[in-house]
Amino acid sequence: MFEKVRYENLNARQKENYNFHKVAGRLADYGYNSLRLNDDWNGADFLAVHVGGTTVLRVQLKPRFSLYEKYRGKDLHIAFLTGYACYVYPHDDVLALVEPRGRFSETASWAERGWYSWRSLPAWTVELLKPYKI
Repeated sequence: MFEKVRYENLNARQKENYNFHKVAGRLADYGYNSLRLNDDWNGADFLAVHVGGTTVLRVQLKPRFSLYEKYRGKDLHIAFLTGYACYVYPHDDVLALVEPRGRFSETASWAERGWYSWRSLPAWTVELLKPYKI
């Protein structure tokens, strides 16, 4: 009756919906109720509200580990899936740790477009992102 979909066969909007549900399911294990937004409200694709009532994460979905100049100072978390792992990291905190390394800030992508992403996680990011793996 049910047939799994192949992620690579989905269009961009379908992939975003798929990723939202995967991340929301992981966050639910940690007491978060995720609420999808119809538009990118101040950069957020969805809100994750903790059952304790005091924590609300504004989350932007991405297909991979990414940093953006336009998200600086917006108190956003970035969520992405890689394999079976899910990461939800505070953008500005991670940006502050990665930026001094100079590994991306000198690229054309950052200089011209204000963002950089890694196709796969470099070895040096494993420890850096470990606290944000859910």
